[in-house]
Amino acid sequence: MQTTQEAGASEPGAGERRRRELLEAADRVVLRDGPKASMNAIAAEAGITKPILYRHFGDKAGLYQALAVRHTDALLDSLRAALDAPAERRSRVESTLDTYLAAIEARPQVYRFLMHPAEDSQSSERGFDVGLHSAPLLRRLGEELAQVVGERVDLGQDGERLARIWGHGIVGMMHAAGDWWLGERPCSRADLVAGLTDLLWGRLATAGNREDGPGF
Repeated sequence: MQTTQEAGASEPGAGERRRRELLEAADRVVLRDGPKASMNAIAAEAGITKPILYRHFGDKAGLYQALAVRHTDALLDSLRAALDAPAERRSRVESTLDTYLAAIEARPQVYRFLMHPAEDSQSSERGFDVGLHSAPLLRRLGEELAQVVGERVDLGQDGERLARIWGHGIVGMMHAAGDWWLGERPCSRADLVAGLTDLLWGRLATAGNREDGPGF
């Protein structure tokens, strides 16, 4: 029997609103349980049955993808704001790195859900391959950063290819260093930002801005 709430999903905009409400419920469970978040727990948090949750997302992979898009969109908005802030180039590099690290530090359970599988997942969900879905997320971040670099920095005749190398390389560095730092906390966030900026700074310090770009 269809609930009143689900019946209302046929109204204009109701399906999108309901999907957003379910993602917010999933976020609350992920914040609490991290990688151990289950479809059963998310359905219970949303006040629905698991089959209704499947109706909206298909399976845990579908829900993961929706959450990944939601959090990646928010992260990209923050990174773009840091890159476009009125400051010297090195300060913007530091701010961009710090924005990424601050995001995973503020919501470590969400980060772990998106990037790390739970070893003790329920048997019905053990087939879920986090790596299969997190790789496209990192590639998207790499392409977005490559576009930002390519639009702003004059990298010469082969600039487009080099911008993509830089974009994916920087994202890989941020992800690997951030994952290690979040797990071990061997230094302060500020120390990690300074060290990574030093690593990146060589070519960035000497490259000019593109004449037709917004500058960096």
